[in-house]
Amino acid sequence: MFRIRQAYRQDVDQVFAVAEHLDTVNLPANRTIIEGILDRAERSFAGELNVADRELVFVLEDLATSRIIGTSMVYAQHGNKRAPHIFFRVENDERYSITLDRYFVHQTLRIGYNYNGPTEIGGLILLPEYRRHSESLGKALSYVRFLFIRMHRSMFRDHVLSELLPPLEPDGTSKLWEALGRRFTGLTYQEADVLSKDNKEFINALFPDDPIHTELLPDDVRAVIGQVGDETKGVEKMLRRIGFRYAERVDPFDGGPHFTAPTDEVTLVQRTRKV
Repeated sequence: MFRIRQAYRQDVDQVFAVAEHLDTVNLPANRTIIEGILDRAERSFAGELNVADRELVFVLEDLATSRIIGTSMVYAQHGNKRAPHIFFRVENDERYSITLDRYFVHQTLRIGYNYNGPTEIGGLILLPEYRRHSESLGKALSYVRFLFIRMHRSMFRDHVLSELLPPLEPDGTSKLWEALGRRFTGLTYQEADVLSKDNKEFINALFPDDPIHTELLPDDVRAVIGQVGDETKGVEKMLRRIGFRYAERVDPFDGGPHFTAPTDEVTLVQRTRKV
């Protein structure tokens, strides 16, 4: 038997063990950071934080072993004046020469900021041995967030965002970051990842405002922009099934695609009824 519940501070050891399997921005394999995440989560569920600052963490338990086997998260609002939501817009720059009779469509990346951001879902992790379970545990752990959003609709924004992981290197680094971000900041992918959790000023200060033409990047780097990694393809299918679509935006660190949906048009939110 399994149970989904809110996370508590005392769950830190087991949540850390789950985080080690994926080591994401939202739930990094760092005990100190996880302690802070669980503290904010407990205060969020208790209503002790401002609505826009609430970060909710759900855990999935295997009751037979008293073990936490998965997590999922909801950020009531991702992006404000203190810490904006930052992304690359994936745009097309069309060019035509009458002299040569040649027409080109160039893909560009342009930095963007959102200071009144959407609700974000993230932190979805299920231990490998419980995947493809007959009870569809990953789906339940993902979908419970939308039931909570419907139950407490006024707490959440009018759009929901999910940032999906792209293909990464075996050591966890990003080809896009090595080709762009590292050149503009001097930071490794992991250093920038950790710093951006609480401080995004360096991106605004150091990244170029002008569009970046992706033709100038190596082919293998261009190939990962907006792509979904193998570990995340199942999440993409679930999101598309309930109304999410690719937003033509990607993460400025790793090029992972952003999927969005109007909150009230997510099928799970539409169909949820109180009984």
